[in-house]
Amino acid sequence: MSILEDLQRINPNDPGNWPTKIKVGALIILLSLLIFAGYFFIWEDQWIELETAVAEEETLRQNFLTKKRSAVNLVVMQQQLIEIEKSLGAMLKQLPNKSELDALLVDINRAGLGRGLQFELFKPAASELIKEFYAELPVTVRVTGNYHDIGAFASDVSQLSRIVTLHDIEILPGKDQQLVLSATAKTFRYLDDEELANQSKAQGGGKK
Repeated sequence: MSILEDLQRINPNDPGNWPTKIKVGALIILLSLLIFAGYFFIWEDQWIELETAVAEEETLRQNFLTKKRSAVNLVVMQQQLIEIEKSLGAMLKQLPNKSELDALLVDINRAGLGRGLQFELFKPAASELIKEFYAELPVTVRVTGNYHDIGAFASDVSQLSRIVTLHDIEILPGKDQQLVLSATAKTFRYLDDEELANQSKAQGGGKK
């Protein structure tokens, strides 16, 4: 007897007497409907909550690993900061203050004269260029001498106890086999407490 004939002969009000194949099929259909309904009415929200919880767990895990790495490197970073501060302090000591700036200009002049150079121009700028924590004073220099003496002068300037740098260097032939060096010597000094306070006020006033 076919399943179709069995379906035609069954009594819907008496499932206990249904053929075994019909009972099994009905149970499978009923179970499928229960699973389908359970997913859409109950499990779907729970599944979304689970996925959200898994994503949050991964985010927390990454944050933990990042903070852990930072904690492990904290001692090293603190030591590096100390070394940087020491280096900055040593560099600041190479910057003259206001009272020492004139002496530094004299040292530059002496370095040239000591090498037998003739100064045609030695002109500090009319005003300093104020930076964050130091001031820069450009000095226009033009000297005449031979190649060896000019090179020695540049070396002497670089070895001064205070920081002096040469910029815009130009060397041209002069008279009697001499050379003419034109350059801008930049000297630096650190700002005193009052100047630093004024600089902070100026920067603060520019922020709205």
